[in-house]
Amino acid sequence: MRLGGRRGLRALLAAWMFTLAGTAGAVQPPAAVQVDFGGLRASADARWVAHWVMHSGDHGGLPFAIVDKKDARIFVFAPGGRLLGTSAALLGLAPGDHTVPGIGERPLSKILPHERTTPAGRFVSEPGRNLEGEHVVWVEYESGFAIHRVRPGSSRERREQRLKSASLADRRVSLGCVVVPVAFYEDVVLPALGRSRAIVYVLPETRPVHEVFAGMRDL
Repeated sequence: MRLGGRRGLRALLAAWMFTLAGTAGAVQPPAAVQVDFGGLRASADARWVAHWVMHSGDHGGLPFAIVDKKDARIFVFAPGGRLLGTSAALLGLAPGDHTVPGIGERPLSKILPHERTTPAGRFVSEPGRNLEGEHVVWVEYESGFAIHRVRPGSSRERREQRLKSASLADRRVSLGCVVVPVAFYEDVVLPALGRSRAIVYVLPETRPVHEVFAGMRDL
């Protein structure tokens, strides 16, 4: 394929980035495409994916979120790449990057502990409501995978404590959804992801990140 002009340079640069990622893990791309995390802590994988998203335009000009499962944390970005906020999150009890087939059709009581995974990948999210009428951001509607706030009920206090815990193991407790503090949902998630479609990137925990996201869109 013949490459020329700015598009050709971008494609060559992207290929170089993915080659390095494949040989040395997550890498920092050139400063020209870096996303400003505002001095906040973020893993190398989260930074790599954020830079890749903005460089490639994979988000299609939509708001986007990055869920870092290894760090049990979510980052929410405006379409232009500005970080709107970050928070600790509760994630699926079981490690794994897949969705159990048919899990969205089962009663919650029938979902076994080892099936409570938070799947990795790129998802087109949409706002909506669950069966209780609660506003959620559907990440994968068919499987019941959503971003939602800590729910009222007997477990609320314990879950709020888990969100504040420094132990990552304490934050692996959900059925698979990404659960965030009420204030973060209302102040960040709802305005950015809860009005229309968005893109959610869930980072893997059992595979290298570049295997999931590299080459998802040709430049």
